Amino acid sequence: MDPYITLLTGLGLVILGIAWLPMLLRDLPLSLPIFCVLLGLGLFIAPGVGPDPDFIIQSGFIERITELVVIIALLGAGLKLDRRVGWRRWRTTWLLLAVTMPLSIAGIALVGVWTLGLSLPAAILLGAVLAPTDPVLASDIQVGPPRSGGEDEVRFSLTSEAGLNDGLAFPFTHLAVAMAAASAAGSTAPGWWTVEWFLDAVLWKLAVGVAVGWAVGRFLGFLVFRLPDQARIADTREGLAALGITLVSYGVTELVHGYGFLAVFVAATTLRHTERSHDYNEALHTFSEQIEKLLMMVVLVLFGGAIAGGLLSSLTWSAVLAGLAFLFVIRPVAGMIGLAGTRLPWSERAVIGFFGIRGIGSFYYLAYAVNHTELAEQHVLWAVTGFVVAVSILVHGISVTPVMNRLEARWRRREPRDVGTGADPDGVSIRSPMYEADDGDGGKAEDRQRDRERVLDD
Repeated sequence: MDPYITLLTGLGLVILGIAWLPMLLRDLPLSLPIFCVLLGLGLFIAPGVGPDPDFIIQSGFIERITELVVIIALLGAGLKLDRRVGWRRWRTTWLLLAVTMPLSIAGIALVGVWTLGLSLPAAILLGAVLAPTDPVLASDIQVGPPRSGGEDEVRFSLTSEAGLNDGLAFPFTHLAVAMAAASAAGSTAPGWWTVEWFLDAVLWKLAVGVAVGWAVGRFLGFLVFRLPDQARIADTREGLAALGITLVSYGVTELVHGYGFLAVFVAATTLRHTERSHDYNEALHTFSEQIEKLLMMVVLVLFGGAIAGGLLSSLTWSAVLAGLAFLFVIRPVAGMIGLAGTRLPWSERAVIGFFGIRGIGSFYYLAYAVNHTELAEQHVLWAVTGFVVAVSILVHGISVTPVMNRLEARWRRREPRDVGTGADPDGVSIRSPMYEADDGDGGKAEDRQRDRERVLDD
């Protein structure tokens, strides 16, 4: 059996799956990522296929390909959010970032030290790797394309959280790397390295990520939408520009040492709200989504092959229990704590807490860290991360459809006046976009969204 022909066949199946499988699995408690991991597992178990992917040895390649998948996913996430950025409108998002995420990192790190016997740098790194909600694999529970409606608080919160927390996990990743370097030098006590980490990895890189992302988004928004007729990029209807927007915003930010992940999402939301009702937003989103799915499926097929090659061989029973605690105890509890002050029903808070999906972003952070420092526990870290991602793909992939169908059925049974977006902390009654999409009044979703936002602003 020719390995090259076998791999071509597998790639063909992956590409066909982009168009066919989502439709086939739409009403089933299954997901495309589950299929991809199983395909990779079966493909690389078969004799004669060639060497199995090794995420540890090939960590440089894994860092780069996962980096590309994540930044494209972040662009798509920013483009499809209809709600304007604001402190009150995005209140659940800020709570998830400011409360839930740090609690998750702390909880994972503590379990890593006490249960797995990890060093403090490795435990903090594990927390930074596993805490962020993945913008790629969480797509099944995110909001729909631009102006499609259905932007309920559950989907909105998970989409916006996934868009921002990948950038905000980086300071903790850098903290683990800096701490590991200090430990290798014989000093674990806070010192100048702590000040340097805070000034650079926290203050500078976060500020630059937001500022450059906004500036690039504004500039590209002018090129796309504001130039005279026949000079606007939007008039080309060419979705390929989405890839250029992603790479420019990411590359410029990285060149000035900011967080490119954060910049891509900020640039996407800024660009989207330059001309919120233009059809070109949908073309950009559609193209980015197709590229994202293709790369996602490739990575997950490789992940299945890595499992076949022994990625989980360092897994112990204590690591299994710790991984399950990360998914089913630490994140859900941290989510409920973070959202305790909102007016969301407890069921919606529980769903937001439960569906903090782990995925390709986790692979990126771990690959980045092991490529920038020496960690004796890297085999254990890869095994635990691989196990958590695999369980997340399986459990969340099976449960997302029935859970969301049940929530949506509950929303539809309520009187419209009793249903709000959950974004208003002052109890202002705002009808859900889910209902308004079915009003049948012929009005534009964009106009209704502006009306909702005026109520919030007032």
